[in-house]
Amino acid sequence: MIVRERPNGLRLFLTMRGSVLPSIWKSLAITTLLAVFVTLSHGRLWDHKIQLTVVPFTLMGLPLAIFLGFRNNSAYDRYWEGRKLWGELVLRSRNFARQCLSLIDEDGEAPALRERMIRRAIAYAHALRHQLRCSDPAPDVAPHLLPAEWTALRGRVNLSQALMLEMGADLARCRRAGMLDSVRAAALDATVSSMVATAASCERIKNTPVPFSYTLLLHRTAYLYCYLLPFGLVDSIGYLTPLVVAIVAYTFYGLDALGDEIEEPFGLSPNDLPLDAICRTIEIDLRDALGETELPPPLLPVNYWLR
Repeated sequence: MIVRERPNGLRLFLTMRGSVLPSIWKSLAITTLLAVFVTLSHGRLWDHKIQLTVVPFTLMGLPLAIFLGFRNNSAYDRYWEGRKLWGELVLRSRNFARQCLSLIDEDGEAPALRERMIRRAIAYAHALRHQLRCSDPAPDVAPHLLPAEWTALRGRVNLSQALMLEMGADLARCRRAGMLDSVRAAALDATVSSMVATAASCERIKNTPVPFSYTLLLHRTAYLYCYLLPFGLVDSIGYLTPLVVAIVAYTFYGLDALGDEIEEPFGLSPNDLPLDAICRTIEIDLRDALGETELPPPLLPVNYWLR
C-alpha cells in the first residue's frame, strides 16, 4: 500500500511512486504515436481519408466511462472488504489473547498452554497471509510453533485451517482438564470461529475474480475508443490532437489498470493491502500480551511502500 502525503504543484505531475503510469506507459505511448501519425497525415490512410465526427465518440465515451467507474467501484469494494476482514482479524486476535490469559484457570499446565495458543494465533495470521499470496509460510510460521507441531502441520494443504483445528483440540483439552467451564469455553470458541470466518471470507475474495468476459469487454472497448479517437479529432483541433488523445487515453487506460490492480487486494503490488505490516501488528500485540519485552518493530513504508 502506498503511504505518502498528497503531492502538490509540479510534484503532482512528476510523482511516479504509486502511479499506474509505469504499467500503462507502453499502451499510452503507442496511442499517442498513432495520434501523431494521424495528425501528420491529416487522417489519411493509404490515400484514403478516414473522416469521423465526434458524435460516435460521445455516444461511446459516456457508457465506457460509466462502466469503467462501475468496474472500479466493484474492485474497490473487494479491496475495502479485504481491509475490513484483516482489521477484524487484528481485533479477534487481541481478544483471543485476552481471553486466553483471563478465562483459562490457573493449573499446572495452564501457563504453557496459554502461551502455545497465543503463539499459534500469531502463526495463524502469518499462515493466512502466505496462503493468500501463495508463498512459503515456513520462515514466519515455524518460529511461533513447537517443533513437533510444525513438523506435523508443515505438509498440510490448508495450513491456517490446520492451525485452527489444533486450537480447537487445545480448547477441548482445557475443558476436559477443568480449566474452562462451558460458558468460557463457548466464548473462546466463538472467537476462534470468527477468525476462521475471516480466513474463509478472504479465500472467497481471492478465489472469485471479476468475470473475465466483463474485464475483456472493457479492455477492448477502451483500446478501440482511444485508437479511433484521433480520426475524430484531427479535423476539429488539428495539432492538439495528440495531446487530447494522450489525456483521454491516460484516463481510460489508468482506470482500467487500477481496477486490475486492486481487484486482487492480497498480492504484492504497491497498491495492494499491507498484509506484512498487519501481521507484524498482530505479532507485536500478542507477544506483548505474553509479557515479552524484545518485540519486533512495526513495519514502516520503504520508499512510500508499506508491504
